[in-house]
Amino acid sequence: MIAQLAFGWSLRDPWWLTMLALVPIVWFVRSRGPAVPFAAARLLVQDLAGNAPLPASFRQRLAWLPEALATVALALGILAMARPIERVPLPPERAGIDVLLCIDTSSSMAATDLGDRRTRLDIVGEVAAAFVQQRANDRTGFVSFARYADLRCPPTLDHAATAELLRAVKLVGKDSPEDATGIGNAVAQAAAVLRRSKAASKVIVLLTDGEENVATAATPQEVAPVHAAQLCARLGVRVHTIVVGQGNQKPDGRFVALDTKAVREVAEVTGGKFFTARDVAGLQRVYDEIDALEKVEFAEPRVLTRELFAWPLAAAILLLGLGRWLVRRTLAVLP
Repeated sequence: MIAQLAFGWSLRDPWWLTMLALVPIVWFVRSRGPAVPFAAARLLVQDLAGNAPLPASFRQRLAWLPEALATVALALGILAMARPIERVPLPPERAGIDVLLCIDTSSSMAATDLGDRRTRLDIVGEVAAAFVQQRANDRTGFVSFARYADLRCPPTLDHAATAELLRAVKLVGKDSPEDATGIGNAVAQAAAVLRRSKAASKVIVLLTDGEENVATAATPQEVAPVHAAQLCARLGVRVHTIVVGQGNQKPDGRFVALDTKAVREVAEVTGGKFFTARDVAGLQRVYDEIDALEKVEFAEPRVLTRELFAWPLAAAILLLGLGRWLVRRTLAVLP
């Protein structure tokens, strides 16, 4: 049982206050003790002629004080035993999550079909940077990938640094040895990074404009997208996948629709969602939807409990000490 007091104070054991009924009794008994203050002896304050008694001395007027201090100390001690506490509400907190973006940097991301005369990669970098900066409570980072996956920024609360690195990411050289699309490698690399995370939730957002062409039947040693998805599922990592653009652009400018089966399967196996974005506005809507999906609820209201029993206890000890000092020094009495 906790009794409420004023000023936000409470008592853990309020039944101790019933002992306060004994305080007047203790005061009455102690104030009628056998000791007689030396300065108050009536035999010495009236002469034989019957003259008026002498004025009461300072010590005589304060003779009651030590007993009063002891009585108040007793009351404060009882209050301390009742254990007064103060409950201070703390601001609600939200447990953050770890979000790792996987950004495709193959040469096909140089296409300008998203409607802004900028490359797919430039637009993705800008929109992803805005997404990162609105995740105030979350650690964010990203992996860039073409044939190989590289961790460019580990999960961090320094969102400004993550955003700056996202805007600065570059395409791999066209037709270079690295110009391919290794979706499985990228997801597996991101899963390995998040494996050590202790966050409430772990999320990968994969963005690509192509099809897996690194892990094929001719390269069984490479990580296929479905195998990377199975790894994520075992680690409790959710993967949202985004395919941007109008398709694979041919040398003559035509766009050929992509086979999105692999990236759809990655999302399904891990409990994520699959999205497509054919223009800037569509890409922004996708990131907004992911932002809404990956919200962690505020934790239960928190209260800081401060024990206050030390204050009345200290005051009781101080009053007892002061009373004893007065008895021994200033207000000494005869037995």
